[in-house]
Amino acid sequence: MGRPAEGLAANDVARNLPLTRRDPLFASLGHARHAALQGAAGDRAGVRRSLGHAEEALSRTCPDEPRPVWLKAFYGPSELDSLGLAAYLALGNWEEAEARAHRSMGALRPHMHRSLAITTARLARAQLGQGDVEPAVNSAMRIPRDTAQHPRVAGMLNRFSADLRKTSPHSPHLHTWMQYQREALA
Repeated sequence: MGRPAEGLAANDVARNLPLTRRDPLFASLGHARHAALQGAAGDRAGVRRSLGHAEEALSRTCPDEPRPVWLKAFYGPSELDSLGLAAYLALGNWEEAEARAHRSMGALRPHMHRSLAITTARLARAQLGQGDVEPAVNSAMRIPRDTAQHPRVAGMLNRFSADLRKTSPHSPHLHTWMQYQREALA
């Protein structure tokens, strides 16, 4: 929502709940979300610190521990890297963002189509930020139509389009992307 200070305050409350202090998986999620918010706030050192805490807490989790289905369904190494990806994108650290994207995609479970689309859209932005226009367009074009039409993914692709027009207005890859967007994603 563009209000990282409020998000950080709310996440501090969540990170101080007894459950979060008791269960390393909840702690890891809290630290990873904090890193994403710190990225939006421009806090580079905070991002590194929070991701380190998230990774350390995740390494202490016991996979057989009974936990809510909603948490087990989405949180793990892939989501941790996805939140790190969001943090590094916000900071403009394109190389680290791309590395996190690849790690996140490598750990995704096969049924997580929307998460894959979100991570792929973020990967395309990271590649574009590095000036790798052709790989960025190729990445964005890998997102299947059904997930590309999800509002969150569509918004990410619209931002990618705007960034592509801004950074490479005369690129043949821009033309390829705009044509693809009109024909395949409309």
